[in-house]
Amino acid sequence: MAALRLAFCALLTTAATPSPARTVSQQMARSRIAALPRFFSFGSSRGQLIPHSRRNVNQASAMSTSAFRSNGGAAHQYMARQSMMFRSLLSRRSAKPLAAAGLAVGLCGGASVAAAGSSVEPDIVLDPFAERQFELGKSSTYIDYDKDELVAKINEYYEKGGKALVDGYAPFCKHVFVPNFTPAASAALRITPENEHLLKSAYHARTEKELPVLTRWFPRDAVEVKKAEYLDIILYSREQINKEREAMGDTSPSNVKAPWGIVSIKPTDFNYETPMQPITMMRNALGREQGGSGVELEREKYNEAVDFWSKHAPVQ
Repeated sequence: MAALRLAFCALLTTAATPSPARTVSQQMARSRIAALPRFFSFGSSRGQLIPHSRRNVNQASAMSTSAFRSNGGAAHQYMARQSMMFRSLLSRRSAKPLAAAGLAVGLCGGASVAAAGSSVEPDIVLDPFAERQFELGKSSTYIDYDKDELVAKINEYYEKGGKALVDGYAPFCKHVFVPNFTPAASAALRITPENEHLLKSAYHARTEKELPVLTRWFPRDAVEVKKAEYLDIILYSREQINKEREAMGDTSPSNVKAPWGIVSIKPTDFNYETPMQPITMMRNALGREQGGSGVELEREKYNEAVDFWSKHAPVQ
């Protein structure tokens, strides 16, 4: 695979180099590519190739490896379309050799890109269940942030922390606590005599396949909530995610291989796991067929949850 990557880089470089230089070895071509400035940068972690302005053509622009890794399946789409982009680039830019070499570095440098794209998937990806948190009105906790950029940042923290994870309520559940880099406010508020009259309640299901359960909350527009100190990134193992998908009738094949999926993002003022809501514990105990995780209810943990949530309520 490394030889294939090297050959691809050498091909792009020599294609835009005067003919005498085409006789150099692949190793020399690789060294020349590494020494040239990068003509492209990756935009917003979605693999969008953005050309620099003319005055910045001779300046190096470091590609964000973590952002590139967050692309997952998008990586090989660009590999497949590289020839089309290459021709378009040459038709628009006067600095053709530099443009071609920069494209080669953008695709081949920074992160190791395998032809099949399998090496670029990060350990942590966003599970479809948590995508609703990025759509206003779809979840009790709205995350006003680009979801691809958020996943890239979480993987950065995860890598810098030695891939350490905090144990959750079950062996398949883990946490990553990071400083809150989003505008998200705390997801829960302490109940006081001054605000308890603002509490609302209703039967609510998180998805169409779940049983509605009785919940209570503070309306976000009725209370003042400060920006959360942390983001509690709640992860489920790939095995557990697949089990729950199958139990809910989703038998479609999945090509996701990342060991951990983000199932929830909780803006919080605590850098440790707080008790889940008692009704969530009950839903989990009902089994995966009803939208739970299948973890049995433990009386001691349930009572801890009751104590915490008797004094707090979600804000949504």
